[in-house]
Amino acid sequence: MHQDKILMYGTTYCGDTIRAKKVFEQNQIEYEWINIDRDKDGEKLVKEINKGNRSVPTIIFPDGSILVEPDKDTLNKKFEELGLL
Repeated sequence: MHQDKILMYGTTYCGDTIRAKKVFEQNQIEYEWINIDRDKDGEKLVKEINKGNRSVPTIIFPDGSILVEPDKDTLNKKFEELGLL
């Protein structure tokens, strides 16, 4: 899977998703938000990636790497790795 932008799959009420969105916004990193409660294709993809679970946020990066439920430090390390910080 290759795309030009970061895709974040999540829900509006998930604490981990809310935290991840805040980290992106604090670092002014653009991403596309997909609410899996409204986007059934997004929900299906999240379940495929996470062995049937709706684990969010599931974040897919342009390099093809995927982070699931990352903490702030993990996100910041990924941003540095991608040259975004």
